[in-house]
Amino acid sequence: MLNSTLCYIEKDGAWLMLHRVKKENDLNHDKWIGLGGKFEDEETPDECVVRETFEETGLTLTSYRLRGIVTFLSDTWEGEYMYLYTADGFTGDMIPCNEGDLEWVPKEKAADLPIWEGDRLFFEELLRDRGFFTMKLRYEGDRLAEYEMKLH
Repeated sequence: MLNSTLCYIEKDGAWLMLHRVKKENDLNHDKWIGLGGKFEDEETPDECVVRETFEETGLTLTSYRLRGIVTFLSDTWEGEYMYLYTADGFTGDMIPCNEGDLEWVPKEKAADLPIWEGDRLFFEELLRDRGFFTMKLRYEGDRLAEYEMKLH
């Protein structure tokens, strides 16, 4: 199982999202996702989210919180534990991303974009802000076949 982070930076009622259109052979091609990526050796989730966000945006997170852990299972790709964050503080100037186009998307419109079906489910939890959660998403191909969620 891979370990990764995903972060949605919040500003003025919008999330900073990445439209994945620049990478070759990208599982997320043409999808809108948050910022993040895979852990490096001996890296904590917090270290990973700060590094990945900086690499993709040029922004340094100054206020962020872990909102949940999402377990992705699939019949076509490797499983993944994703540490899901939101951030409301950052410094720096945004740079172009080599993986896609960065855009501030109003939170209420994010679920209308081309996203993974399971992302809509964790968007609901982020917007409800009911506390820390764990979620299991099992895909068959691109179709969400199973969903479980628990508040902690």
